Amino acid sequence: MWSQEQTIAAWNFSTESHNGQLLPGSELPYINHIASVTMEVMSAIVQQPNLEKPNLSIQCALLHDTLEDTPVTYDELLRRFGEEVSNGVLALTKNKQLPTKAEQMADSLTRIKEQPHEIWIVKLADRITNLQAPPSHWNKKKIRAYREEAITILDALGSSHNALAKRLEKKIEDYQAHC
Repeated sequence: MWSQEQTIAAWNFSTESHNGQLLPGSELPYINHIASVTMEVMSAIVQQPNLEKPNLSIQCALLHDTLEDTPVTYDELLRRFGEEVSNGVLALTKNKQLPTKAEQMADSLTRIKEQPHEIWIVKLADRITNLQAPPSHWNKKKIRAYREEAITILDALGSSHNALAKRLEKKIEDYQAHC
């Protein structure tokens, strides 16, 4: 199955890295998002036990926002978690040097598709988790764009895991009510 020690190490590192961060528009600690994504991934592993590297999926789920949202560097991840995990997290990280969100997403999806399916499912789980009621300050255009981005993710990565693809498809359908 998966290694409790590797999971605990990644959980502790992620908790320390995201310390003090809150979910946008909430008083909840950001680590709640990380836990939700990881629970989606763990459920996916149980539903599709033929994934070859469940530890990779779980560690990357726990660490998926460290490069994007904290001062953690790729080299630090490399030292602590190795090349495969670090490359997975890097693929899941938007390149903010690209000028538009669409270009950032396209670039990230290209890099994710170069990784094993264990990384693909982290992105699916992340978007499933994020497709909650949008923040009240988002306008309809931004909400529709976020939904369209979710469709792009589903189209690009859905083939990696049937159950997650169906779950994301349902979340996208439900999110339409906000558009």
